[in-house]
Amino acid sequence: MAQVFIQPSYGTPEARRYGAATLDHPVPFRTAPPEALARLRALHPDGSARFWGATEKHDKRMATVRTGDVVLLTGGKHVRAVAEVGHSFRDPAFARRLWRPEPGKCVWSNVYSLRHYRPAAVPYEEIWALPGFTVGDNFMGLRFLDPAKSAAVLTLLG
Repeated sequence: MAQVFIQPSYGTPEARRYGAATLDHPVPFRTAPPEALARLRALHPDGSARFWGATEKHDKRMATVRTGDVVLLTGGKHVRAVAEVGHSFRDPAFARRLWRPEPGKCVWSNVYSLRHYRPAAVPYEEIWALPGFTVGDNFMGLRFLDPAKSAAVLTLLG
């Protein structure tokens, strides 16, 4: 079964700016590192993809992310989009090119492409109603779900 993780993506002005750059529409990836480029081309033959990422404090968990895993992109107490992970890799320089953070801002070191991206508008209340979830949990930060919660979320989302 695919691993499911929740990642805040639309909650802050900075996240919304990053999202406008790489979630609202696919972007070319020709400047990706050579070791990632071949895999990206295989998964996204048109030469562009949507991207998201995570900071270096998440390196260990992000190393477990594989093609086909599912990410719930959240903000404003809603799941705003659902996507399948294409290729996940670590390259802070590529992340800087994608998101152009302001000087001194934390930049992501982990980058992943997205396939089958679809906007959503699922209120947190629908997730909270699933077995194992806690009412009032605002899903702060990157969170990987256990297999039971993953199955419940995937069933809810169809």
